[in-house]
Amino acid sequence: MARLLALTASALLVIAPGMARAAEPCLSPAEFSSLVGFALPGTIAGVAQRCGPSLPDGAFLRGPARGMIERYAAAKPTLWPGAKAAINKLSANAPTDISALLGQLPDPQQQQIVETMVTGMVAEKLPIARCSELDRLLAILSPLPPESTAEAIGLAIGLGSRAGQARLGKIVICTQ
Repeated sequence: MARLLALTASALLVIAPGMARAAEPCLSPAEFSSLVGFALPGTIAGVAQRCGPSLPDGAFLRGPARGMIERYAAAKPTLWPGAKAAINKLSANAPTDISALLGQLPDPQQQQIVETMVTGMVAEKLPIARCSELDRLLAILSPLPPESTAEAIGLAIGLGSRAGQARLGKIVICTQ
């Protein structure tokens, strides 16, 4: 799961280039949860795209995952304001022309960019060797609402962090 989340974070870094610079602001747990929750449908779709062909016929990612993706996608409109705030915060130090361009795009186009980047990065970079574990993990998480899954991911990252600083790749989560 950590590898999957790192791939999602990488995709978000491409969208908000300023996130890769030092001394970036941290995201509140709520902002992080909104960002992850918004990205989950694309992340799961990318995993299904990458892993589906290598899994047996009865695998979660070869069929039932579609329902999870649709259900999680239905929550995206309520998660977008928090996800957008997180992206704006993380891209604050991006070159002005990139920030201005992203800021001028209507929300539907911004959402489409995020979704496309996340799905594509995960589908391209996910190691096939992780597919069985991810299939099982997503099957276990599937009954949860997207907000709960996103919050659980944030808590797991916080629990697994060192030196009191929760982070996913270069995305820092405020601990206070």
